[in-house]
Amino acid sequence: MKVEVFDDLCISCGACITTCPDIFEWGEDDKAIAKVNDVPQDKLQCAHEAVEGCPTAAIKEE
Repeated sequence: MKVEVFDDLCISCGACITTCPDIFEWGEDDKAIAKVNDVPQDKLQCAHEAVEGCPTAAIKEE
């Protein structure tokens, strides 16, 4: 699975970072970014929860 954060939709609430800190972090513009292109198998559940929990649907998964 791949994840991407769209910064034009991100409101910097930090829900994804709290939910899955191994995959998401703060970028230079204080918006969330994905740390990795491909989510490791052992982090799929938390990454999916972060996608589902984003209040603005700023994170897309493939």
